[in-house]
Amino acid sequence: MSYSKRTEKIMTMFTSIKTSRQNKDVVSQLTRRLNLGAENVIARIAFTYSISKDKKMDLALVADAQGKEYSAKVLFGEHLDFYVALVCVQYSLYKADKDIGKYIKMHIDDGLTLINKEIEHNPNITGSEFLISKIERGLKMINK
Repeated sequence: MSYSKRTEKIMTMFTSIKTSRQNKDVVSQLTRRLNLGAENVIARIAFTYSISKDKKMDLALVADAQGKEYSAKVLFGEHLDFYVALVCVQYSLYKADKDIGKYIKMHIDDGLTLINKEIEHNPNITGSEFLISKIERGLKMINK
């Protein structure tokens, strides 16, 4: 199956994701503060950062969806199927599960909150330094 057909099939499960109202401003602030690219880049980083913490989100605790909205295509570009796969592995779901979009939303919100707290505690860190520190920590964990 071609990439576009795989992506179309996944996108039928969700077409957009909205952050919580609280994180609407956070994503904009982090985008400006870290200078790593557009808001969708910060949202991707937040998603993967939350997933990397091996947290399991409880769907009963999903926050409001009154914040920044991203289409699935804008949020994940040509790599939507890889991001969906991360959720599928984390939660033992099939790629067509109706809750994948909710899990993605929850991990974006969680990641934005985590990153924001770290940046508040270390206000002089640059976006590159933040990413490098996380990559180095991950590599150390792999090498143990």
